[in-house]
Amino acid sequence: MESDISAKENGKGSLGTSAKENLTLENLGYQQELKRSYTFLDMLGFSFSIVTCWTALSGSLIIGVSSGGPPVILYGWIGTCVFTLAVACAFAEMCSRWPVAGGQYSWVALMAPKKISREMSYVTGWFMLMGIIAMGAVNNSFVSNFILGQANLVFPQYTIERWQSVLVAYAAALIGGAVNIWAPQIMHRMARAVFLWNICSFIIITVVLLATNDHKQSAQFVFQDFQNETGFGTAMATVLGILQSFFGMCCYDTPVHMTEEMTHASRDAPRAIVLSVAVGAVTGFVFLVTLCFCIGDISSTADTSTGVPVIQIFYDSTNSKVGTCFMASMITVIMIVSTNSLVADGSRSLFAFARDHGLPFSSVLSRVDRKNHVPVYAILVTVVIQMAFNSIYFGTVTGFNTIVSIATTGFYASYALALLARLLGYLFRDRSSTNSKLVFTGSLWSLSLPVSLSMNALGFAFLLFAFITFNFPSEAPVTEESMNYTSAAIGVIALLSLITWFTTGHRHFHGPAEVREYGHEQQENEAVEVEQTKS
Repeated sequence: MESDISAKENGKGSLGTSAKENLTLENLGYQQELKRSYTFLDMLGFSFSIVTCWTALSGSLIIGVSSGGPPVILYGWIGTCVFTLAVACAFAEMCSRWPVAGGQYSWVALMAPKKISREMSYVTGWFMLMGIIAMGAVNNSFVSNFILGQANLVFPQYTIERWQSVLVAYAAALIGGAVNIWAPQIMHRMARAVFLWNICSFIIITVVLLATNDHKQSAQFVFQDFQNETGFGTAMATVLGILQSFFGMCCYDTPVHMTEEMTHASRDAPRAIVLSVAVGAVTGFVFLVTLCFCIGDISSTADTSTGVPVIQIFYDSTNSKVGTCFMASMITVIMIVSTNSLVADGSRSLFAFARDHGLPFSSVLSRVDRKNHVPVYAILVTVVIQMAFNSIYFGTVTGFNTIVSIATTGFYASYALALLARLLGYLFRDRSSTNSKLVFTGSLWSLSLPVSLSMNALGFAFLLFAFITFNFPSEAPVTEESMNYTSAAIGVIALLSLITWFTTGHRHFHGPAEVREYGHEQQENEAVEVEQTKS
């Protein structure tokens, strides 16, 4: 294996590796249509541009500070990262075995008991798509907030209007779409540079804040003091504080949906998944500690005219508009690149789901441009839906906040369903069925059966807890404006999946398990191995 790795990194042997990956894809019933160009480092940079926990956490800091305070945020983040690593390891094992752009919904089709595999896979696909596309809209909004927030800082007389925020978000989405359609070849080249930019930005901003801030909070405030301004009791406030960590740690399935464009997907995608979580955990914790020490008055920070509390923390620490804009611009660059990556991520997922006839107009959405080897129609639809979500901000802030919840809930629901399918497939397997996925022998990333099942069970329990708490309001008393409408949004997604299932899906949708009788003889051998091990 070492000679193969070194040959690949010298530009040799990658053709043979890609051929093997193409064969794996063909065994799942699909033809290779996208261009394989991403190496491990490319994908790590691409994935971390989306995961980027340290920038994502800055957006939810204020809510967390008032819901339990810094101790709940910090210790909640540590717990979230531990459980997320369990999910990431489970995903890495599945991805190594089945490196396909469909990701979660494809795995569900392959692992769930045969009687429910198609239906469960279909619902998973809808939650997955809504999560990815909604997260793209949320990221567009973040780009807009950072750009307009800097404008307000430099020109205090300028007032940010909602329509301006939406138009800048539109521009971000259109840029992401344009790069994906007309310049896809630069994205994998840019990924490594962006990873370096990301890490350097993290180091520079952290050092500058700690060096320039002369009114730091006490260690007791950061690690001990409990804050509760939610109107709820202590237990509920703690849950709400932990909840803010969940938004910072998602999207780590990104490499999964790009596997059909990786030169050695079965080896490199699992590594990128786990490393994205690990690097995100460390950088996120360090940046959270830094912000908690450097935050000034909580009320004035939350109500800043810039609309971005972290920009206010930058300014209060440095007392320099130039320095603040410099640091905010470093984060803005990361977010703009994340826009491009989320369009790619969403369009590949949409393409895969359409390829399995899971959507209306699937034959159109699954077409791939022969010149640039990208799913142009899937990219266009992804951008349009992102812009539609951003348009909600024209009318209501509460409505757009629900989109934020949909993004995280969609990811976590699809993650949970994939892990549940693994557990159900093991517990209620048909030993004569090709769906009897007992162990992941032969894959480059495989865990022993007890460890594998433990990771799936632990991860599922965590994701189920997160899924439930996403529906809680953030303050009491609950009003029309403070109400959490996530449950209603989940209902809409479920209704859409049911309508499309009964109109077209139940007749046309198929996952990889039904496209091709995959590895029947191999699965029988694995079942025998497990029985021999038990006996």
